[in-house]
Amino acid sequence: MRYRFFTNSERAWRAMFEAIQEAKESVYLEMYIFTNDMVQYDFLMLLKEKAEKGLRVRIILDSFGSQDLGESAINKLRESGAELIFLNGFIHHTHRKILIVDEERAFIGGVNLSQEFRFWKDMALEIKSQKLVRHVTRSFARVYVECGGIDPLILAQNKPIIRDKTRTWLVEHFPVRKNFGLKRIYKENLGRAKKNITLVAPYFMPKHWLIGVLERAVARGVQVDILVPKHTGIFIVDRVNYFYISKLSKLGIHFFIDKEVNHAKIMIIDGKEGLVGSQNLDFLSFDLNNEIGVFLKDANAVNKLSEIVNEWKKDASIFDIKHYRPKLLDYILSPIISVFFRVLSKAIEFF
Repeated sequence: MRYRFFTNSERAWRAMFEAIQEAKESVYLEMYIFTNDMVQYDFLMLLKEKAEKGLRVRIILDSFGSQDLGESAINKLRESGAELIFLNGFIHHTHRKILIVDEERAFIGGVNLSQEFRFWKDMALEIKSQKLVRHVTRSFARVYVECGGIDPLILAQNKPIIRDKTRTWLVEHFPVRKNFGLKRIYKENLGRAKKNITLVAPYFMPKHWLIGVLERAVARGVQVDILVPKHTGIFIVDRVNYFYISKLSKLGIHFFIDKEVNHAKIMIIDGKEGLVGSQNLDFLSFDLNNEIGVFLKDANAVNKLSEIVNEWKKDASIFDIKHYRPKLLDYILSPIISVFFRVLSKAIEFF
């Protein structure tokens, strides 16, 4: 497989920007957060220019995540000939980050398009495998149809993705359609890990099933390492993160605290399998949001991914429960959020 990893927002932006500049026929973009404040990489202007030149520019944005884009920017894109559509959901969102250029290369990962994320560590994967890019395009088409897209060439791509036995495949996750692909992948692979599990996530609010899977892994002698940022930029999320970190560290799970904001979403199993995607380790990703990931069994790809994560771990500090004192707010917020998740989950099942 032809691939490249990008380990922070700016590196991913540069590669994505250059890919769009080189586009000759089409640009498809699906993004959770897209704002019109980027200085060096003005994606809005570039997409506008490509549409004006006659390229098929099709953009899907989440109405909540991209609410700050602004009416003027939206109008400019649409007036240029680009098709810009939103997924409007009350609790259902597209949290995916996808760029497809000329249906020949694709980017998938956790990288949003907004200036505030410029210095964040993150993970994006560029793919140039013809079969896999075709699957990514079909996955884009599924959300495109849901949002009311009208391009017949994309509508024709709305076909099922059949998982083959290759070393790399696409993992779709559409809870509203009862497709819990990422949840299944996490359960299966964490459940059969033999030596070590490495997880990277900015938001660590695990549901009971994930806590149970990790606890059983530790019980059978598997080393479980989880890398999370010291600060996420959201105070309440930080408090909930630390509540669960302190709770699960007592089970024998090792937490590495990155002093920088790390927004990557990664799973590595026994150094042989890996997953890169848009998913967080929380209720929203597993039960509500559209997500996407790339599952890797290619030895070179998994080794490279492991090297990146190991470098991040070297710069992180190991969480020590002895030196951590939970704050009163931790005890207040976490149970409230846990109860809220359960109630909402039951409501979703009912409807």
